Amino acid sequence: MPSLVRVGVAGTGSYAPSKVVPNQWFESFLDTSDEWIVQRSGIRNRRFAAPDEATSDLCIQAAKPALEAAGIGPEDLDLIVVGTLTPDYPLPSTAVLVQDRLGAKRAAAFDVSAACTGFMTALHVGESFIATGRARYVLAIGAEVLSRFLDLKDRTSCILFGDAAGAVVLAPWNDVRRGELLKGTLGADGSQYELIHIRGNGSRHPTSPETLELGEQYIRLRGREVFKFAVSTMSELILQMLEGHSPDELGLIVPHQVNRRIIDAALDRIGMTDEKVVVNIQHYGNTSAATVPLALDEAVREGRMVDGKLVVLVAFGAGMTWGASLLRW
Repeated sequence: MPSLVRVGVAGTGSYAPSKVVPNQWFESFLDTSDEWIVQRSGIRNRRFAAPDEATSDLCIQAAKPALEAAGIGPEDLDLIVVGTLTPDYPLPSTAVLVQDRLGAKRAAAFDVSAACTGFMTALHVGESFIATGRARYVLAIGAEVLSRFLDLKDRTSCILFGDAAGAVVLAPWNDVRRGELLKGTLGADGSQYELIHIRGNGSRHPTSPETLELGEQYIRLRGREVFKFAVSTMSELILQMLEGHSPDELGLIVPHQVNRRIIDAALDRIGMTDEKVVVNIQHYGNTSAATVPLALDEAVREGRMVDGKLVVLVAFGAGMTWGASLLRW
């Protein structure tokens, strides 16, 4: 069996729509307040896509700076993988729309559906293609326009989500000499699928006047159960990724920006402080598959990445699904 190719991060990019939606916006039609939302989630603002913006538009805006940072053109890409639960259309995939508009003529393209773990899944797929010699340059994207799937009468869920996209270009590590992917994991427990779901618009509950009346086109979640699952899963994944390494080797943890209380509780559970944790949920809310690549790109551009240090990427999502990767920058 041929040896596997080492894989690294060649470039990162991100994009958030220009429309800022502060907590106060919800006060005009919901029994809520800025203080209540901040206390329970850590969120102060989120971004909503413009009426003419769809998920592929956000993908394009995140992909361009990632390609520029990687020093390659769209024509160099071999594969595009988009993690999203809010595609432009049920058919075709959002990835093929991105491929066409970028001009990535040689690239294969497809979506992966793992909700908030979507980017981690795309990252693992891209890493596998390069490691086995089936691709040289892979564009992995996490992107969502969740604002189109919010029940604005449900204060437990609609305050949490926002729209954004993040992208990473992967390449053989020998080409880039940074951000080497050392190990990773993906997992799922389908028995808990009802914790976060959208019941309508699929083959089991196709769109109809009845499903629309029941609001089955919107995101529903069981907050307390999700909280317990998230704290346990996130803390276990961080420890799993750092197993065999000393605490001094850790540079940053880039977690899924699901809820500030969840992040804090997970860190407390494993005895860590937040000084080495990237948190930007206060600005963007939970952008599902986009949270990890968006936070990673901000950390890169803010100079928070330290050469030689370890970086942990970790996420969980509806399904329930989870994923993590360990990088050495």
